[in-house]
Amino acid sequence: MSEAGFHVHGPHDHELEHQAQAEPHGMAGRLAVATAVIATVGALFSYMAGLTQANAGLYKNDAAIRKTAASNQWNYYQAKSSKQNLSELAIELAPESKRAFYGDEIKRYKGEKEGIKKDAERLEKESDEWNHRSDEQIHQHHRWAQATTALQISIAMAAIALLTRSKRLQYGVYALSGIGVVLGVLAALHI
Repeated sequence: MSEAGFHVHGPHDHELEHQAQAEPHGMAGRLAVATAVIATVGALFSYMAGLTQANAGLYKNDAAIRKTAASNQWNYYQAKSSKQNLSELAIELAPESKRAFYGDEIKRYKGEKEGIKKDAERLEKESDEWNHRSDEQIHQHHRWAQATTALQISIAMAAIALLTRSKRLQYGVYALSGIGVVLGVLAALHI
């Protein structure tokens, strides 16, 4: 603007003002908003991918703990079986006065083994359940990771679409983002 109070536009100035006013509603504005939304959703999906991966590791650890405890119980069961077998042998070799003692020992070991066997089987079942939970979390993690990857690629495509002003790439951004959201929904539904 000059000091006399009027302003003369050059052709370039007019085009710049026109672009500045139209741009928020143009391709760049739409892609900027879409990119911000995609990045936000992608961050949430990325968090969920990390969470499910951590859960899978924790569940696998719980499965290993239960499996070790079950193994310990089976070892204890085997020790009781060995003692029972020795008592069965002793009852045959011992004098008549000691046979009642070894007969009672055999009954005691049989009774103890039943409880130990039930504990071992319960622990093995718990281990299998934790392994199953871990496998489910790993599957869900892969879905979240696929969704996040699709959204990250769509953000990169948005930058290329903006630089090249390509409508095809712009539609590709929207399509790939849609695929990423669908994958995220599948992950959330445990599918």
